[in-house]
Amino acid sequence: MKRLMSLVIVILAVCGLLGFSANQLQQNDAPDGGKKVLNLYNWGDYIDPALIQKFERQTGVHVNLETFDSNEAMFTKIQQGGTSYDLAVPSDYMIEKLRSAHLLLPLNQSRVHGLSNIGHAFLNQPFDRNNRYSIPYFWGTLGIVYNDKMVKPGAVQHWNDLWAKKYRNQVMLVDSARDVMGFALASNHASMNTTDPATLRAAQRKLERLSPNVLAIVGDEIKMYMAQNSAALAVDWSGDASEMISNNAHLHYVVPSEGSNLWFDNLVIPKTAKHFDAIYQFLNFMLKPENAAQNATYVGYATPNMAAKKRLPKRVRNDRQFYPDTQTMKHLQVYKNLSPNMVGLYNDLYLEFKMHH
Repeated sequence: MKRLMSLVIVILAVCGLLGFSANQLQQNDAPDGGKKVLNLYNWGDYIDPALIQKFERQTGVHVNLETFDSNEAMFTKIQQGGTSYDLAVPSDYMIEKLRSAHLLLPLNQSRVHGLSNIGHAFLNQPFDRNNRYSIPYFWGTLGIVYNDKMVKPGAVQHWNDLWAKKYRNQVMLVDSARDVMGFALASNHASMNTTDPATLRAAQRKLERLSPNVLAIVGDEIKMYMAQNSAALAVDWSGDASEMISNNAHLHYVVPSEGSNLWFDNLVIPKTAKHFDAIYQFLNFMLKPENAAQNATYVGYATPNMAAKKRLPKRVRNDRQFYPDTQTMKHLQVYKNLSPNMVGLYNDLYLEFKMHH
């Protein structure tokens, strides 16, 4: 009987502990988990640390920042679901992919304040109609960086200029299948989202003819090489170009008027999110013109926040390198989320070009 009583007591104690643990778990899994925390998943060095400190001071919310270096890596991590991210910053086509995989939560529009600060050109994009899931964060383009020590100003304005024989071993390319195939397609006045194999192969054959001019196909180090006058020309994104130019006054950035990529990075709420009060506090904080302007100054990318843009120095907001004119903007194309087979074809053709380079 004593043993039975002991067993009953042990069972009751275990049940009590289990009940307590379940209660704790429920608390931690509740919308705000009883803790003022925000788990932010962002690209590296893509937010002013001073802004995070300001947000923490103003709200009492602690920001846990984790970074990724590619949309694909971010997708895999969110899909695995091991970490409860509250906000992430994917690019346009990846938002479509995340949404299709049911990995995003819709925004509660009634809790978002300041969306009216965002320019109409950056809202209601095909990858997220009516911005049900995303809020624009930064935007930019793909273009050509040139060094005026080696290239006459105005001599390179179009993609086809890269094929000129005088630029032999003088062109650097950013290592990105979609972008390299993309500018080759644009140079042929084809869609950068084409799914026609013959059009893609024609673009790849044209890239083969560019090979003698290609000095290197590299990643992040392209910024260092260009800043050090290692090449006359580079194909890269506007944000990287901005960083290069800040380190070398001889560098300039051109967006070919015949067409190029227009990309968006947006804030979204992954399915794993828990801290909803903190999420909307942060979104509204980042939509404030003074905070968006401070972030744009730190990061160097173009802001979609028109009220913030007005606060930037005149030389920045009127810089056609990073805020192209309306005519150029009309010819820019946003990448679409292609089928796995089509992504495979783009990658295969690009790798073929890289191997022959």
